Amino acid sequence: MAISEEAQRNHDALFPNHKSTLKETDPELIEIFDNWAFDEVLKDGLLDTRSRLMVQLAAIIACQAVNEYRVMLGGALNVGVTPVEVKEIVYQAVPYVGMAKVFDFLHVTNEVLQSRGIELPLPGQSTTNPDTRFETGLAAQKRIFGDKIDQMYAQAPKDQLHIQRHLSANCFGDYYTRSGLDLKTRELLTFSMQLHQHPTAVRQHGSHGKVGHAAAPGLPRSLIPLAVQEPAVDHGVSSRDTKIYGEI
Repeated sequence: MAISEEAQRNHDALFPNHKSTLKETDPELIEIFDNWAFDEVLKDGLLDTRSRLMVQLAAIIACQAVNEYRVMLGGALNVGVTPVEVKEIVYQAVPYVGMAKVFDFLHVTNEVLQSRGIELPLPGQSTTNPDTRFETGLAAQKRIFGDKIDQMYAQAPKDQLHIQRHLSANCFGDYYTRSGLDLKTRELLTFSMQLHQHPTAVRQHGSHGKVGHAAAPGLPRSLIPLAVQEPAVDHGVSSRDTKIYGEI
């Protein structure tokens, strides 16, 4: 089996002039994988290249594959994902993956950006302050999830109400309201990160799979399982699991 022209073209767009050592040591595996990941899967995808790479970066952070992240980050920058977008992907991971797990990816991101001559820090993207973060975050929650948010506040036990406030102020007020990425993109990234921390996590976070009907009415519902499938290409999620995710 030879690597198809389409697979080679798509691979070269991300990694121009790259010489794969695995192509020398494991040629059969690379032929199978590249034909699938860079040709077959992409034929069914609706995500544009930039969006696909952003979703993949989010998935890789959740998978804790820091070496692969460094490689794919270079590919993402090569096809037009901006430094601000890259930083916002990493920041968006903090409330969902945890700062301890994001820490190494933040350092790698800085190293890659600086190696390309990009001056840090980048322009700030925060749109809230200590006085507005709660109300602005709450509004973002309601835009995505509607009346469910009022129900969550009303049903929360008194000794757990602070958790709802933290969710509104920190997760949404501090992160979702940032510029640099639009709301529907943040929802796709969040869904991908939650999913790829563990394949069964999608059943606990199905509400994020409804992004096409809430945060972004113009986003086709079919993008959700496709967003799952495309990062799964790089991270070993089985076709059976991908089918389950598509049924959510």
